Amino acid sequence: MRSPFPSEISYFDYNATHPPFSELLELSLKEYLTDFYNPSGATRFSLRNQGKIESVRKYFSELTGKKESSLIFSSTGTEANYLLIQNLRDRFPELNEVIVSPFEHSSMYGALDDYGFEKKIISTNKSGKILLSSLETLLQNSPLPVICLMAGNETGVLQPVREISEIARSHNSPFFSDLMQAFGKTEVDFDLFDGFSFSSHKIGGGMGTAITSVCYDSKNFHLFAGGNQENGHRAGTENLPSILAFREASKLQLEELANKNKKLENYRIRIESSLKEWGCKIIAEDSNRLYNTSFVLLPIEELDFFLLGMEEKKIIISTGSSCKSRAREASGSLLAMGYSKEEALRCIRISTGYFTTEEEVKHLLTSFEELIEKFRSF
Repeated sequence: MRSPFPSEISYFDYNATHPPFSELLELSLKEYLTDFYNPSGATRFSLRNQGKIESVRKYFSELTGKKESSLIFSSTGTEANYLLIQNLRDRFPELNEVIVSPFEHSSMYGALDDYGFEKKIISTNKSGKILLSSLETLLQNSPLPVICLMAGNETGVLQPVREISEIARSHNSPFFSDLMQAFGKTEVDFDLFDGFSFSSHKIGGGMGTAITSVCYDSKNFHLFAGGNQENGHRAGTENLPSILAFREASKLQLEELANKNKKLENYRIRIESSLKEWGCKIIAEDSNRLYNTSFVLLPIEELDFFLLGMEEKKIIISTGSSCKSRAREASGSLLAMGYSKEEALRCIRISTGYFTTEEEVKHLLTSFEELIEKFRSF
């Protein structure tokens, strides 16, 4: 697959969005241009396109082991998380509380708030993992639903989802997980989860499609009113080319997972070793993490100028979750882990991926050292 980047750009923000696999999107767009019929129509041309959508649903059903009827396509990860929580609310209309990790994407917290759930937060520490003892304590009084993402979008820390699943099931509690950062980057045992969500643009399939697996059969819940698309759960004409690209990107990422992760692990070791020599601290360094992610506490205070300096060198990194990076708020994950607000505001995220090259890593490290030394002297 060819890189979609101009040659001068060094991209280290894969956790925000994975660059699209150009060939996959071009193929799906070409198919759309010659077969553009609305999948919801009654003609044989429309029915053929609905069949294409169902073939992708079947692929994900076979991949995850979940029923086709439980899989809902939507347009974004935020929608996917809302569908997950809406299905929970539909099943338990009188439920007031859920147990949730302190590391969730803001869309998960937003969905819980909008559907009237009080959040009981699982404790953590500087490992970036939830404390299983805290989960046990929270479950002692009532078998509440448990929500915990698999991989942190900022730290890359992999949560102990197998143990979480075992604890939840021992209390007859359902376990739901946002897999946005995990799917396509690490092995996922879908049997551990009663419901989950993940998105196409996080794996190079382009923006426009996400998927939710719900565990409660019901025709009553829907994200939007309107048509009967997605078994009535998500009105609106499906994004056929995006759905087709989603499947192909999934196949590519999963087929090359082992080789890709070996390369990315080597990059991460080199990057973090160099950064520590220059006085940086790696957040949750000793925890099991995604091979592509480093969350770094810088030894300087001029973070905004540092980021501008990197951008001038055509290096793209971030301060953490894209949905909050413009606001420059202290990371809630870091605050929960015990870091101060001042420390949290000095952190940047480096995330690599499929197209990352040796030349990009060298450029990153050379530029990083130069800018750290420059701003240390201020």
